[in-house]
Amino acid sequence: MSPVIQDFTYHRVPVADGVSLNAAVGGSGPAVVLLHGFPQTHLMWRHVAADLAADFTVICPDLRGYGASDKPVENGQDTYSKRTMAADVVALARALGHDRFALAGHDRGALVAFRAGLDHPATITHLACLDVLPTLDMWDVMHGVSAAVGWHLYLMAQPPGLPEKMIAAVPDAFFAAFLDDWVKDPSAIPAEFRAAYLAACREAIPSIVADYRASAGVDVVHDTADRARGARLRMPVTVVQQDWGAALGYDAVALWRPWTDDLVHRTTTAGHFMAEEAPKEVAHHLRELLAR
Repeated sequence: MSPVIQDFTYHRVPVADGVSLNAAVGGSGPAVVLLHGFPQTHLMWRHVAADLAADFTVICPDLRGYGASDKPVENGQDTYSKRTMAADVVALARALGHDRFALAGHDRGALVAFRAGLDHPATITHLACLDVLPTLDMWDVMHGVSAAVGWHLYLMAQPPGLPEKMIAAVPDAFFAAFLDDWVKDPSAIPAEFRAAYLAACREAIPSIVADYRASAGVDVVHDTADRARGARLRMPVTVVQQDWGAALGYDAVALWRPWTDDLVHRTTTAGHFMAEEAPKEVAHHLRELLAR
């Protein structure tokens, strides 16, 4: 039996034509939506969600194309654009009775959250992004041999066909590489959750690749247009990151500040999977954000 977030109720919610999302919901109070990253599912938020549920209604969905949510066939990059995935999240929250909500995302989920903040400023009250840069800035800082850390970004940016075949040949080895390489405390991801992540990824190779492909295409187009028009996140924003800037030679705060009116930037000594490795720290940062 697959693991679940204890004491949360599971829902399957239609959000777009032919697309429904799997979501775990718990607690009561103002709504907070938590979006997972790669190569994970909503389960990565289990500790933080339990903490926040004492004071908030917490909604933890599987993103379109991931976990137990629907995985539509890629029909152009808009199928898995962050704009489309952000619209899913807004529709999900509204279907559950929340026209306004706070939003936190990790990794891929943080890119969806960032897009939701730009596209739906009247809906998103607070925004947290964990361990990413905005898509446009991410590509700008990837250069030279330091770009090797993002080798998967370039693989999955290729046209449909070859990336999917290559990953499908060794799916567990491919996805496990990130769980192993990006974690500082392997015990933070117990065997049953690791197995659940790998099983979910095996079933989602085309949609995961499509998500990444969009980030090398249409997502860049959307970010470029927003940068040109001076778009900014108008809600309070918290960014929590590892100190990748020091390692790769960029100033993360300087990259985030042009996108935001109200920024708090924190660095963590936890690994990439900080919501599992340092859940009390992450919950603290989110509670501080929600109090602003």
